[in-house]
Amino acid sequence: MNLEYFIAKRLVRTKSHKSSVSSPIIKIAIIAIAIGVIMMIMSIATGIGLQNKIRDKISAFNGHIIISTYDDNQSQGSTVPISTIQDFYPDFKTVSGVRHIQAVATKAAMIRTEETVEGIIFKGVGKDYNWNNIKEYLVEGKIPNLKDERTDEVVMSQYLANRLNLKLNDICRSYFIKEGNKGYNLRSFKVIGIFNSGFEEFDSNFVIGDLRHIQHINKWKETEVGSFEVFLDDFTKIEEKGKEIYKATPPIYNSVTIIDKYYSIFEWLKLFDFNIIVILIVMIIVSTINMIVALLVLILERTQMIGILKAIGANNWNIRKIFLYNAAHIIVRGLLWGNGIAISFLLLQKYFGIVKLDPENYYVSQAPVDINVGYILFLNLGTILVCLIVLLIPSFIITKISPVRAIRFE
Repeated sequence: MNLEYFIAKRLVRTKSHKSSVSSPIIKIAIIAIAIGVIMMIMSIATGIGLQNKIRDKISAFNGHIIISTYDDNQSQGSTVPISTIQDFYPDFKTVSGVRHIQAVATKAAMIRTEETVEGIIFKGVGKDYNWNNIKEYLVEGKIPNLKDERTDEVVMSQYLANRLNLKLNDICRSYFIKEGNKGYNLRSFKVIGIFNSGFEEFDSNFVIGDLRHIQHINKWKETEVGSFEVFLDDFTKIEEKGKEIYKATPPIYNSVTIIDKYYSIFEWLKLFDFNIIVILIVMIIVSTINMIVALLVLILERTQMIGILKAIGANNWNIRKIFLYNAAHIIVRGLLWGNGIAISFLLLQKYFGIVKLDPENYYVSQAPVDINVGYILFLNLGTILVCLIVLLIPSFIITKISPVRAIRFE
């Protein structure tokens, strides 16, 4: 333990005389730092959590990249089939970082009950469909069994089930319009699962069932589907992998990332990055100002001590380090309180969902949080570093204190 640290430690523990104002100033500085850390951690955790949750919901229903014919780009329903006999299917070996690829098809339909009629998008999926992406949102029932013969089992959103007054194991009659509006095809489906993603754009439209229904209605072959959904290992590389997949597919096919398909949503999500940065800057400025005031008060109260130290041979930098050690101690105390309170709140929100959100505006029913240890450590280290660097400026006042005048200072 060096001399500067020992003196700083004693300085922290020493009780000031009754007229001293350092104690309340230090407490205010600690509280300001704690509040700043709480705001910073919670803004990052909720901002990134919301971004990740919405991104996961969109990719669960679309994949990260969609490969289809150019004719289907602006259509909710699959109109022109694409063959499953491809070099990239069922394994995309030419592009690294592809976790899974699955064949799907969509077709517009109407579900009619005794009470109401609702337009839907029937999404047909096959044996290769990864149901793990949907299971998280399943609130009742189970997923269809697509391994055997064509099945009439479907999963429907809670939103549609409520509007159609349907319950688990109910039968719903669906009408698929034929090409050229020449009549319709009637299919009866059994609702064996109900999901709730909280994403109204999907919940109000999609019913998921057997791909073979669409193939049969459209008179497609078993090897013909509407599009392919590609899932990546790392979402942060979606733009890069999107370009690679576009080049790796035949020129008659197009590939679109979900960022391009849902451009407005992802642009809205980018605003959270700006908000987080603003909060971080403001909170660090507030914390730093409070620390500067606290440090100046400590220096003024310890003017005699500074004079004595200079008189016995201590140089300016060694004395400045004493007060910087003391400032670091105050900062760490504020960080400990702030981290403890913030992480406690985040854990309560993660497991109990205390803070609710409007799904129509935020696409989620409760505020999601992302508790990332890396971000928290980086935030704490960054706060300490920035505060100490800024505090070098007010500590420069120590070099202007004369030992003779300081010792006589009352």
